[in-house]
Amino acid sequence: MATFTLPYELRFLAWDHQRLVYHLLFACASSTLKDFGVNPKNLGADIGMTAVLHTHTRRLDYHPHIHVVVPGGGVDKAKKQWKKKKSKFLFNEFALAKVFRARFLEALTKADLSVPNSVPRKWVVNCTRAGKGLSALKYLSRYLYRGVIGENNIVSNQDGKITFTYVEARTGHTRYRSAKGEDFLWLVLQHVLPKALRRARDYGFLHGNAQKLLSLVQLVLQVLMVAWARRPRPVFKCPICQSPMKIKAVTRPCLVPG
Repeated sequence: MATFTLPYELRFLAWDHQRLVYHLLFACASSTLKDFGVNPKNLGADIGMTAVLHTHTRRLDYHPHIHVVVPGGGVDKAKKQWKKKKSKFLFNEFALAKVFRARFLEALTKADLSVPNSVPRKWVVNCTRAGKGLSALKYLSRYLYRGVIGENNIVSNQDGKITFTYVEARTGHTRYRSAKGEDFLWLVLQHVLPKALRRARDYGFLHGNAQKLLSLVQLVLQVLMVAWARRPRPVFKCPICQSPMKIKAVTRPCLVPG
């Protein structure tokens, strides 16, 4: 899983131009990984990826970054074969950060956005092995469907203050943070994305329009897709004998005037 993070100096710019900056963040991160994959020195194949946008830390502070789940290999379209990374690391994270920084700053300049002079020369891109990827997918899915904070994390609501828990990433210890009610609402609402902006996006052979390429990958890797059985529809039971009833016709209620 690769994580592309914007430095602190660009967070104010990202907040003022959220839709544009988030789009550039997706585009630059995905293009960087694609080019690294196609490079024969790294892999020499087309890779697939799923990217998810996060705008918060575990403390609910504003911190835009993208998590990208990438398979440990790619497909060579010309030879129709699967190429797998022999090493434990997909790509060099320092090289990824250097290329990502250059592309993102260039994209900001083309978009006529002023880049602060205080932007650091070194950016952070974390690229770590996530096993078979199941743990990474579970981690990202919690934030996609639960929201920025779960109800179970809120432990106290007293005297106009909200207290919630979070797990500190560096130590793994449980911490507490308290804030006034209005401040807590702001911590949550600042992470509401612009209308119709997609938080999760697929690229490469995982994209929705790459069904043929994905079928080729499944064929090469001998992946057998199990057909999902449809859930049976609930039946209407007789209130007396509890036997299932068949619907013969549907009528609308007749409205009688007066």
